[in-house]
Amino acid sequence: MQRSKAIRCGLLILALIAIAALVIVSFRTPAEVGEGYRPFGFQTAWALLPPVTAIALALITKEVYFSLFLGILIGGLLYARGNLELALNTILYSESGGFVTNIATVQNSSILVFVVLLGTMVALMNKAGGSAAFGRWASKHIKSRVGAQLATILLGVLIFVDDGFNCMTVGSVIRPVTDRHGVSRAKLAYLIDATAAPICIIAPISSWAAAVTYSVPEGSGINGFEMFLRTIPYNLYSLGTILMMLLIVTLRLDYGPMKTHEKNALSGDLFTTPDRPYADADNETPSEKGAVIDLVLPVVVLIAACIIGIVYTGGFFDGVGFIDAFADSNSAMGLVFGSLVAIVFTFFLYLWRGVLSLSEFMECFAAGFRSMCAPMIILIMAWNLSGMTGLLGADVYIHDLVDASAGAFQIFLPAIIFVVAVFLAFSTGTSWGTFSILIPIVCNVFADSEEMLVIAIAACLSGAVCGDHCSPISDTTIMASAGAHCNHVNHVSTQLPYAMTCAAVCAVGYLIAGLIGYFTTSPVAMAATPVTLLLLAGVILAASKREKSK
Repeated sequence: MQRSKAIRCGLLILALIAIAALVIVSFRTPAEVGEGYRPFGFQTAWALLPPVTAIALALITKEVYFSLFLGILIGGLLYARGNLELALNTILYSESGGFVTNIATVQNSSILVFVVLLGTMVALMNKAGGSAAFGRWASKHIKSRVGAQLATILLGVLIFVDDGFNCMTVGSVIRPVTDRHGVSRAKLAYLIDATAAPICIIAPISSWAAAVTYSVPEGSGINGFEMFLRTIPYNLYSLGTILMMLLIVTLRLDYGPMKTHEKNALSGDLFTTPDRPYADADNETPSEKGAVIDLVLPVVVLIAACIIGIVYTGGFFDGVGFIDAFADSNSAMGLVFGSLVAIVFTFFLYLWRGVLSLSEFMECFAAGFRSMCAPMIILIMAWNLSGMTGLLGADVYIHDLVDASAGAFQIFLPAIIFVVAVFLAFSTGTSWGTFSILIPIVCNVFADSEEMLVIAIAACLSGAVCGDHCSPISDTTIMASAGAHCNHVNHVSTQLPYAMTCAAVCAVGYLIAGLIGYFTTSPVAMAATPVTLLLLAGVILAASKREKSK
């Protein structure tokens, strides 16, 4: 007791000293940013300190909000060189990543509106009894935990248009089924997350295909969409993740923290930890008039309307081709259009069927907003943290790091690019940002080697998806937690061992691909993909045998 009191006193004294030092610095340092201003640690490894601190603290303390806030604060102070006034202005109003400015952008505000509308859709389907009816129907056809998990994977594969849309839709539809079969919320979140970005990055018709297409430099003479299609067979992490999911589910293999969560779920505890971030939504009393059609029809309309909304923003109805409309779309705006159309349709459907009254329907808007507060706060803070990282020049630091190693390590560069992309996406929480940083470098390095160019771009995409999959500050990871109604840190900590297993095998795979691709052509180089998948299957089978022997 006395020791803990001494520790608290010591921490308080350190905090007071730090505050005093910052106040002194604030008086001695100008609070204005002039032309040519360079923050502390600009374009060096210091630029990665804020996200690394936030991620490490989140995993250690299990406190996401505090960890993100501290990372943002460190980023602001580094940028301001310790000046409190400049740090505060930067954190709140910087055009490149301020808290208020981030919310005000069309892209980010569209994502927030979409999250609220989708939360409202989930609340409506629950209140109308559609989710409960679907759960009862599914319980008659899905007889086992393995079947419930395979159904989750299948639904995730089918909804390939956008990763955030995938996470929220799959979670709302399949959660009652997995709950009935005792699948932990952490395992559900992993299956949702692993069928979001890894599926979207190998689907030609998706918002991710558009992001990759526009990351290819305009003056390079490379057709971005054609290049995306050629990278699909070399996207080892995405293909490996799908294989790994299937093996883990069918072999009933769980290891790391996930093993504890699944063991507890079999005993009736789906959460393991005491907190219930979505308790209000889970405990809602459904209407007894609900039927399966009250869930299936709104979801079908939602998917169709979102696809139409996405191609609409790309100019499809102005004569642009379907593929080109996807490539030139604003997916966030399209998802808002689609989800709004789906809510209007659901309104008339439920009133016509008499499953909800007008007042009950309107109450679901507030319920949907409340259920999405936690993921929205994390999203906003993650954008803020990413903005601080950008202000410190992390992108330039990574660019120079990869560019410096390009000349001497041509054969090993795909593996190096994969590892760098994993770290960059993990630190910044954005795979699309990773594409925009690394793909132009790759295009310059391999301008004279077509096959190595395809392999290296695939390594960049694969590594970006892996880092995005692991990162606590990634949009997709946050939405997967929200879709599964799972504690966010629980999702991240249980998913990491699985993702890192696949990543380690993929790094070896890119060493093989780089070696083969440097000396041969496309048909031969593609042999690296089945070799990698066989190696991954061997690792999983060995792990399964080891777990069973225990």
